[in-house]
Amino acid sequence: MAKKKEVTVEEKLRALFDLQLIDSRIDEIRNVRGELPLEVEDLEDEVAGLNTRLEKLNADLESLDHKIKDKKNLIEESKAQIKKYGEQQKNVRNNREFNAISKEIEYQELEIELAEKHIKEFYAQIEQKKQVIEQTQERSTERKKHLDHKKGELNEILSETEKEEQSLIAKSTDYKDEIEDRLVKAYTRIRENVKNGLAVVPIERGASGGSFFTIPPQVQMEIAGRKKIITDEHSGRILVDQELAEEEREKMQKLFAKM
Repeated sequence: MAKKKEVTVEEKLRALFDLQLIDSRIDEIRNVRGELPLEVEDLEDEVAGLNTRLEKLNADLESLDHKIKDKKNLIEESKAQIKKYGEQQKNVRNNREFNAISKEIEYQELEIELAEKHIKEFYAQIEQKKQVIEQTQERSTERKKHLDHKKGELNEILSETEKEEQSLIAKSTDYKDEIEDRLVKAYTRIRENVKNGLAVVPIERGASGGSFFTIPPQVQMEIAGRKKIITDEHSGRILVDQELAEEEREKMQKLFAKM
């Protein structure tokens, strides 16, 4: 990494406040986008899950249809066997042969009875699954409609802000490259630890921006002198004077307007 040039404390303060304005603008854009990306992702997962469920239910229906066909074939085979055994009974020579054939007929009749029972059960399962499929399809249609709506909202916001956001991210990186590492690390740490991500704030009505704690006049004078970097003892935020803040806001507004 190239060695950063020597800069005055005032230049460091201006750069840090500019960086804060850039990062705050990125925060604003992302807040507008809000939870939409996560909502879209959750809806996509839900719709995919419903589609998977529908595929399985339809596969179950197909499997039940095959089972019904198999049982109907078994019934026809058993009927054919019964007919064959009935013809054989006409030609038996003794009771032992007659009883043996009768048992075979009874067995085939039981096979038919059991197959018919299974077919009824399969049809009941089919009806139940068809109801579930209908409910799942209704849910899927409703969630897809909601997903399309949310995607439309997200795409609209992205089309309006994505280019600006990417430009701001690049600009934020440029500023960080120009500020000494220890200050960037401190700035990042403060941003992560304070509410609303404000690591560099101006003095407003004698207090740290966003705070109700008054800053002693002597400290205010030191801040206005721009000879050293001073932090708020309560929040840890880096402090700048109001005049510097206004000058940098005006400068950065012109930059943002070009993006």
